[in-house]
Amino acid sequence: AHRLRGALHGDLVKVVTTRGRGMTAPGKYRRIEGEVIHIIERSKKPHIGILQVNYRKREAWVIMESRVMPYDISIPFSEIRSGDMNGLKVAVLISEWPRRAGAPIGKIIDVLGTPGANDTEMHAILAEYGLPYRFETVVEEAANAIPSVITQADIAARRDFRNVTTFTIDPADAKDFDDALSYRLLPDGNMEVGVHIADVSHYVTPGSEVDKCAYERGTSVYLVDRTVPMLPEKLCNELCSLRPGEDKLCFSAVFEMDHKGKVHSSWFGRTVNNSDRRFDYEEAQNIIETGEGELAAEILELHSLATILRKKRFAAGAISFERPEMKVEVDDSGKPVNVYEKISRESNWLIEEFMLLANRMVAEWVGKARKKADKSRAFVYRVHENPNDEKLEAMRRFVRVFGLKTKTGGKVSAEINDLLSKVKDTPAQDAVTMMALRSMARARYTTDNVGHYGLAFDWYTHFTSPIRRYPDLMVHRLLALYLDGASSQDKAYFEECCKHCSEREQIATEAERASIKYKLCEFMEDKVGQVFDGTISGLTEWGMYVEIEPTKVEGMVPLRTIKSDYFEFDEETYTLNGKGTHLRYTLGSKVRIRVLRSSVEQKLIDYELVEEE
Repeated sequence: AHRLRGALHGDLVKVVTTRGRGMTAPGKYRRIEGEVIHIIERSKKPHIGILQVNYRKREAWVIMESRVMPYDISIPFSEIRSGDMNGLKVAVLISEWPRRAGAPIGKIIDVLGTPGANDTEMHAILAEYGLPYRFETVVEEAANAIPSVITQADIAARRDFRNVTTFTIDPADAKDFDDALSYRLLPDGNMEVGVHIADVSHYVTPGSEVDKCAYERGTSVYLVDRTVPMLPEKLCNELCSLRPGEDKLCFSAVFEMDHKGKVHSSWFGRTVNNSDRRFDYEEAQNIIETGEGELAAEILELHSLATILRKKRFAAGAISFERPEMKVEVDDSGKPVNVYEKISRESNWLIEEFMLLANRMVAEWVGKARKKADKSRAFVYRVHENPNDEKLEAMRRFVRVFGLKTKTGGKVSAEINDLLSKVKDTPAQDAVTMMALRSMARARYTTDNVGHYGLAFDWYTHFTSPIRRYPDLMVHRLLALYLDGASSQDKAYFEECCKHCSEREQIATEAERASIKYKLCEFMEDKVGQVFDGTISGLTEWGMYVEIEPTKVEGMVPLRTIKSDYFEFDEETYTLNGKGTHLRYTLGSKVRIRVLRSSVEQKLIDYELVEEE
C-alpha cells in the first residue's frame, strides 16, 4: 500500500517491478512486487459515499464505505449547494490529489439520495459502474418523434407473414416481446419455421440521437429489481414489441426444415408480421406436457424440432454446465423476500434452440460467402475461444485430487463433457463443474471469426435481440447491406465497435452481480447467528468461500477465524490443508457454517465454520 504513490483502484498506472524474480523451489516462483512510478490516467468511474458537511468549519467530505477505496474524499466547500445535502449518498470523481495533501480532492457529479433507500442504492450501483439510469431529454424527444404508423410502402417492401401462425413465448412478467416464431406446414410435408425479430434498424438510423445513446450504453442492464433499457420506452414497449393482434415490422430468418431437424433452405430479410398469441413459459410448458391448448399442434411440432436440434448440438461437442441459476425475488419496495432456483424447462429450450439456429445460420450466410470477393466481408461475430492450456492443465491437476483422469489428445470439449458425465450425481460434481467453468474463456464480439467453443458452432453471431444488445443492431444493418449486394464494410471501424460492446457487456454484468450481491446481503441481515449447511465454492490463501443451502448465498470464511488448526492454501491441488489435524478442504467439500455478519454497505457476507467438538 505504501508504494501506490497516490494511485487508486481503477487508475491506469506505470509500475516498476522491485523484487520477486527467481524461484524459491522447483516449480515455485516468488510473487512479483513493485511500485507505482506514474499515474497515467485517473479512473473515470465515480466513487460512492456519504456526504458529511461541517458548516462551521466550511469543510465537506465524502465518507467512503468501499473495500477498494481506503481514503475519504475532500470536497471543496463551494460545491455544497444547500444544507439538505448533508448525509446523502453521492457520486464523486477524483479531480486532483496534491502531493502534500492527506486525501484526494473530488467533485460531486450526482446526488443519489438517502442511504439505504432502494432507489438510492440501485442508482449508486449504476453510478459506480458509470451506467446511466435515465435518458437525456434530447434522446427521449428523438424517440417520441419516430413515426408509429406502418405505411403501405413499408409493407410493400417486405415479405408478408401476417397470415402465417405466429406467437411469442416470454417470461410471465415480460413487458416487451422482441422475438416471435412462425410455423406452417408445406405441401411437400416439410415445415417452414420463421424466427422473427423486431426490426429496430428500421426505426433507429445510424448517427441519430437514439443510435448514439444506444451505442454508448451498448446493452440493457438487468439489476435485481429493474431493467435499465438500451432504448427508450417508445421503442422497447411500443414500436418494437411484437404484441398480439398488431402489425409489426421484423427482420426474419426463415427455414425450411424436415421432421429430422435438417435445414433444407434459408431465407433472410425484412418482413411484416402479426402475432396471434402471447404465451408465457409456464403456458407453453403446460402445452408441451399435456398436448392440449391453443396452438398445441404448432408448439408440439416446434418442440420436437428443438429437441432434435439440442441433441445434435451436444453430440457435436457443445458443453452443458448443470449449475443452478438462482434468482432474488423482491417485493414492491425492493426488499428481498426470497432466493430460489430458476428452473429452465422445455419451453425455454424451444425458444433458445431456434434463436441459436438463427444466429448460427445468419453468421454462416455472411461468413461462408460463395463468391470469392465476398469471403472477407466485415461482420460482427460472437466468438468463444478454446480454454488456454494453462487453465486446462490446472483443471486436470485439480480433478486428480478426486482420482479422475481426463481423455487428452482429442477435442477439448469432448474431454470436458466426458469429465462432467463421470462426476454427474456424485459428491465431486459441484467442484469439478466449478473448475471446468473457470477454465473457460470469456465470450466476446469481434470481426474475426474463430467459432464458438461452448456451443460447438463454427459460425455464430447475435442476431436475435437488437432491442437490448447493440451488436445485434449492427448485425441487422450489415446483413441488410449484404442482402442488397453491398461490398464489405469498414472492418477496422466495426472491430472498434465490437471492442466497445464487449467492454459495455462486461461492465453491465459486473453491475448486475453487484445488485445481486447487495440484495443477498440485505436478505441475510436477519440471519446473522443462524447455522446452515454449505458447499465450498472457492478457495484462496486468506479464506474459503461457501454457498449455503438451499439459497446458494455465498459468503467467506476467513482462515483467521478457524481456531482448530492453521490452514495453508496449496495452489497445485487447490486445497486448504490443516498443518496439525491434516484436514483437507477442496472445492465442493461440504461444511457447516454460521452467519457472522452481513454488510450491505460493503456487499460482504462473512461466515464462520461450525466445527465439531
